[in-house]
Amino acid sequence: MPSDLSVRTAIDTEPAAHSRLLQRLHRRYAQELVLLPEGMPVRETMERALAALRERGHDRPTALRILRQIVIERTMVLDCAQQADLSEVTRAMTELAELALDQACQHARSELDARHGAPQTDEGEPVDLWIVGMGKLGARELNVSSDIDLIYVYASDGETAGTSDGRGRTSNHEYFGRAVKIIYALIGEVTEHGCVFRVDLALRPNGNSGPVAISLAALEEYLQVQGREWERFAWLKSRVVAPRASVTGDAVQALRSVVLPFVFRRYLDYSVFDALRALHHQIREHAAQRSAGRPERANDVKLSRGGIREIEFTVQLLQVVRGGQFPELRRRPTLDALPRIAQAGLMPQETAEALARAYIFLRRVEHRIQYLDDQQTHILPTRDDDLAWIAATLGCESACAFLRELDAHRELVAQEFDKLLGGSDAPACKGGRCGKRNAAGERAASVPDIDTVIETLPPLLQSRVAEWRSNARVTALRDEARARLLRLVQRTAQWVTEGEVSEEAAVRLVNWLETLLRRESYLALLLERPAVHEQLLHLLGAARWPARYLQQHPGVIDELAGTEMLTERFVAADFEQGLELRRSSLQSTQEDDDEALLDLLRRAHHAETFRTLARDLEGRITVEQVADDLSALADSVLRLTARWCWERLRNRHREEPQFGIVGYGKLGGKELGYGSDLDIVFVFDDDDENAPEIYTAFVRKLINWLTVKTGEGDLFEIDTALRPNGNSGLLVSSFDSFSNYQQRRGSNTAWTWEHQAMTRARFVLGSADLEQRFNEVRTAVVTAPRDPVALAQEIIDMRERVHSAHPVPPGSFDVKHSRGGMVDVEFAMQFLVLSQSAVHSELVENKGNIGLLQRAEDAGLLPAGVGAAAAAAYRRLRQIQHRARLNEEPTRVPPESVETEREAVLCLWNAVFSA
Repeated sequence: MPSDLSVRTAIDTEPAAHSRLLQRLHRRYAQELVLLPEGMPVRETMERALAALRERGHDRPTALRILRQIVIERTMVLDCAQQADLSEVTRAMTELAELALDQACQHARSELDARHGAPQTDEGEPVDLWIVGMGKLGARELNVSSDIDLIYVYASDGETAGTSDGRGRTSNHEYFGRAVKIIYALIGEVTEHGCVFRVDLALRPNGNSGPVAISLAALEEYLQVQGREWERFAWLKSRVVAPRASVTGDAVQALRSVVLPFVFRRYLDYSVFDALRALHHQIREHAAQRSAGRPERANDVKLSRGGIREIEFTVQLLQVVRGGQFPELRRRPTLDALPRIAQAGLMPQETAEALARAYIFLRRVEHRIQYLDDQQTHILPTRDDDLAWIAATLGCESACAFLRELDAHRELVAQEFDKLLGGSDAPACKGGRCGKRNAAGERAASVPDIDTVIETLPPLLQSRVAEWRSNARVTALRDEARARLLRLVQRTAQWVTEGEVSEEAAVRLVNWLETLLRRESYLALLLERPAVHEQLLHLLGAARWPARYLQQHPGVIDELAGTEMLTERFVAADFEQGLELRRSSLQSTQEDDDEALLDLLRRAHHAETFRTLARDLEGRITVEQVADDLSALADSVLRLTARWCWERLRNRHREEPQFGIVGYGKLGGKELGYGSDLDIVFVFDDDDENAPEIYTAFVRKLINWLTVKTGEGDLFEIDTALRPNGNSGLLVSSFDSFSNYQQRRGSNTAWTWEHQAMTRARFVLGSADLEQRFNEVRTAVVTAPRDPVALAQEIIDMRERVHSAHPVPPGSFDVKHSRGGMVDVEFAMQFLVLSQSAVHSELVENKGNIGLLQRAEDAGLLPAGVGAAAAAAYRRLRQIQHRARLNEEPTRVPPESVETEREAVLCLWNAVFSA
């Protein structure tokens, strides 16, 4: 009878049988292969197999090495014969490494504790050792013949406790240095069974010249003072992998708090482009040197053009640039990060999917190359039978078909990588001097001379830039930053000369740049992204207010990099889902404190406001659409802020608050402009005896979150003067009190001007039941029986008071406050709504002044044409006001320029109040 192993070998391993590694493993470890149960190895089954090997008399180092051999055999068979998922293979290898390191760490600590006592702080607290996995180990992406990149970090300096007789005491530094050597002997030394993993410590601080183990304090100082840009990419995938108890322990948060701010900067960080270019160029040069005279080495699926490394660099570059502001991008595995990058709008969805397919294909090819002989190589074999075997185990019809598919994937990867970094990596040489090109294809030459640059500029720009000769902040810039600044000026001047942008826009750009000289990453961004630079100039040339907004929130310019930005509109659900995803990412690293969430809300709000501004200035949306989008954005921000504040309220007494926000004025009428404040009233409907105190605390917290200024600015100014009894009333009212006040029940009731405000009131957030009840109250208020003559007089008197408070000089027309201006339209409509809604229910709905004017005319409440003409006039006056504010100009114009609009509004006023 054949053995179980021989049957499995004949049936299951045939597709893998060509592997010379598989053949060796079957000859050497036939009796051990059965120790793993069926299926892909996982940590639990590996631990059982390791225990069985120990029971057979193997010491720990030998058992770990044999375990590695049988795990490799199993992954090879399942990969080649059953097309196992890439994630299953890499997970098996990663968990093997984690298990081996955990075992080695326990062994080292046990041996050294017996000799020196346990390491401790000066206060006598125990000191943890963290084995940090870098690269593919950190990302759980180990391939089948990977070495493992490690950095050993211990929590604190100090001394060991010594033995019971007081001997053996040594420094923690010496203790952990010896632990590293013991761990290496257990894992990395080569015996007759090979090694468990090749170990590489070259990524540690100061590389091979640095200590093999470093304290957390020393690591923090190194990263802050000496950490280089390329090391940020290395630490991006870092993860504590052993010992197992430390992986989930609270103490490891201290390490995260050191690493995260080093990798991910607070602001958009395009300065890393040059660092990545240099690193990639070194890798390609090294690959070229290795293949010199050995053409068979040129076909490297990892390091050659379009290889695995270029996919990883593409993903990591976008993560490092944007991960500080967008924590959802902080995903170690490449395949996890790609969809997040697409979702953030940094890459088209189809590109992300194509890169994911290429990554999976190239990694599977890499594994098959390594399955052949268990060599750490990524170079395609040259033997025809080896190529044919790789093709067959990948499901390709032939070696030629495999090579065609391989070339297609690599070409796509190379194109996307070159697009991101700005063309070919090859140096551009002339006259013995070489330089790289940026995304504009521009050569990064030596530092331009400021006097030479100034001589070439147009007059206005020349005069402005000449001031930099004596500007201490400009002269204090590093050579690299000053070179970037002057190249931006040169490119801007070229576009002015070509008529692409105005000289006024160029001067505004220079003014803007001058305020941001300390943030060199913005210079890098504009130099790396010429399309962003050009679009920014168009926006600055369109109006004055955008320049002020960009000075306050410079990070928003990166929004210009998305080609789809101008064609899209604000979508509340996407905005809120994106922010919840970012909050979840912050929670996963315990960074979701109040300050972080305040900044998160502000960055997102500023970015969306800027997107709307860009569409507005480019003429892609109307003034009404601008107001719609800004109002919808305010609604979203209020919903998110209320939700997050309630969750963090210490004395909250229920999961969901019985609470609502009513918007008035421009928020209620969905007519918000840039920088508008929010007129809101807070109500609650909760029978809890402590409800008034709880909701008052909640509202105070909510207002603070909305108005407090952080490093990212603020969100809104909040005006609660329209609450019952105004500023002397309660900050938050019970809904019954609000209802009674508005419907004039009891002695404390609303004034007519407050009912005028109710015509534009809108329920912004709260439960569906509370919204329905509010709508019923609002309907009751606007349809209540009134004496039309008395109402008209009250509204006319109110209009006179407003007019007196905003005097207009003779010979000018204020589009809002002059007779025949926007306020006249608003007061006329408020009278029609309050006096006619009981009979004409179509006026009850809060549809905005333009929509209600047409409804009033259709209902016969206005002479034919009067409502339509007034609506057109109101729209035109809003446009004038909008443009004036964008250009920071007065909203007063020559009367003759708006004569038609003024006459239309006066006609409306007379039709309403002279009837």
